Amino acid sequence: MDDKQILRQISELVDEEHGLRNRAQAGQIDSTEEHERLAQLEAALDQCWDLLRRRRAAREFGTDPGTAQARPVNEVEGYLQ
Repeated sequence: MDDKQILRQISELVDEEHGLRNRAQAGQIDSTEEHERLAQLEAALDQCWDLLRRRRAAREFGTDPGTAQARPVNEVEGYLQ
């Protein structure tokens, strides 16, 4: 996955997040369903952003960004902010 694909995936996830919030506000889905899917979306977004940062860092330090792999959700979600 290259940077453009990662950014496209981020955009799609953000669009889905906005759509989900709109459906919840309109009463089309319940709050449990909204919260469960939001948690999944946030984890996927965190993975994408992490991968994009790692690819950019690899490029900056002269290594192949193509070798960067997405880290597991539990690892990415465990980072301190």
